[in-house]
Amino acid sequence: MIASTLSPPVLSTPRLTLRAPRATDAPRLAALVDDIDIARMTTGIPHPYPADAAEGFIERRVGADRGREAFFALDIPGEGFAGAVGFDPSPVGGTEIGYWLGRPYWGRGLMTEAVSTALAWAGDVWGRRYILAGHFADNPASGRVLVKAGFLYTGEVVPRFSVARGEDAPTRMMVWLA
Repeated sequence: MIASTLSPPVLSTPRLTLRAPRATDAPRLAALVDDIDIARMTTGIPHPYPADAAEGFIERRVGADRGREAFFALDIPGEGFAGAVGFDPSPVGGTEIGYWLGRPYWGRGLMTEAVSTALAWAGDVWGRRYILAGHFADNPASGRVLVKAGFLYTGEVVPRFSVARGEDAPTRMMVWLA
């Protein structure tokens, strides 16, 4: 397990860098995530997204216990911050992955690349043997990302609350095994 005092790693792919978030990411994070089509496909992002919320979010992620949580900013060379991938303790035990990508970057395979890279790190370096995930049933694109990254459907559909929707949404649960 990684000690909480270690800096998050920097992971590189042919098109992305996964790195620790920086305070300078806050304006771009706030602008990209203040999109109803992003927020409504997450459990915890409100819409509208408060302009000052990004700074606090980044501070919490930078100060997180790296033995329990990991968070990566997605950086596209020449373009900057584009989205995020994070691992958090699951409400049912274990570790769960979550992610989002700014609308200008949809449809290019970037999130599959980011999730696959983050999972390789989680298994090889962080020592996780399984990771949980869920996607809202009305978000098949997220399901395709997870399948391409090696997740399998569990057959379980559970209600999960979405802050942006203000209600529960049916969530298709998945698992990845290292």
